[in-house]
Amino acid sequence: MPKTSTRTTAEKVAIFRRFFAGLSHVYGTYDVRTGRARQVKEPVTDDVILAHLQGRNPYGVYLLNKDHTRAVAADFDADDPRPPMEFVSGAKHYGIAAFIERSKSKGYHVWIFFEEKGVPAIKARTVVRHILKETEKPMTEVFPKQDSLDTNVTYGNFINAPLFGTLVPQGRTVFVDSNAPAKPYADQWELLESIEPVPERLLDDVIEINELTPPSVHATPPARRSSDRRCSFGLPPCVQTMLAEGVTEHQRVSCFRLAVQLKRAGLPFDSAVAVLCDWAPRNRPSSGKRIITDAEITAQAACAYDKDYRACGCEDPAVTPHCDPGCTVSGQNRNQPNRAAPPAPPVHHQPTTARR
Repeated sequence: MPKTSTRTTAEKVAIFRRFFAGLSHVYGTYDVRTGRARQVKEPVTDDVILAHLQGRNPYGVYLLNKDHTRAVAADFDADDPRPPMEFVSGAKHYGIAAFIERSKSKGYHVWIFFEEKGVPAIKARTVVRHILKETEKPMTEVFPKQDSLDTNVTYGNFINAPLFGTLVPQGRTVFVDSNAPAKPYADQWELLESIEPVPERLLDDVIEINELTPPSVHATPPARRSSDRRCSFGLPPCVQTMLAEGVTEHQRVSCFRLAVQLKRAGLPFDSAVAVLCDWAPRNRPSSGKRIITDAEITAQAACAYDKDYRACGCEDPAVTPHCDPGCTVSGQNRNQPNRAAPPAPPVHHQPTTARR
């Protein structure tokens, strides 16, 4: 169990803010009894951080600030410590220091920290996705989930910050030895103070050496204009309409169909999940049904990305209400066998825009 630090409260808050900084006018939190997440549109003050460190109210950080970030995190949902250990080793190969955090319920976060001015998020995300691909975990979520904030992405997605007071004594939300993940560092504050930030030039080196090409499209496709029936980013008109306006029926099948199309358009898995999490609040479920949760979205997207689905679903009841008469895709696919979406996997999570 982590030992008590001799640093003052003010020193701890200052250290914490140095590493877990992002948007200063909004933060995320969750109800410790139900796990239900929510957004708080208030300034991130020292009192907010202190309440987190003392275990009174959790703090989630929106890492993306315009198009820069001061940290990036890979979110490994499973309790298996080997994938995060392999990621740390893969990062070390490029001279990048990465640190494993045992998350609040299950799984691990692996953090990489940058200089105070931050680095372009697109570079950080490109390098992390490359390491995940090399370690054969390409579908692992990456925070921040987008490359920049714009008219379509106002805040991005928050990630729960480490060192939540009531969980630290339980060995949760703490940084652990990358060679022995069951062993938390004795002094979490000493570890943080010892971290050397990763310079942007190191990311540039990794991108150049591996001839990586950062994606040129934003995570969220623009809404379709009624006068423009072209398929933005290769997306059929029905998909653009569903993303822009939401759906009222068949949310889970719709989510699967949308994920298939986003994959075909070339979006990485975590970007597709970000698009779909942004899409969900636009849904207006009938008969008092709840909106699809982030956990369900991730599960449906994982199904879509797991296999090479080719059918567009033009005759699927989830898609047909959104068909555009001018769409050329539907005519080409009417006679093709329509591979049905798999049943929605069981989910036991509350709706949330955060990850454990």
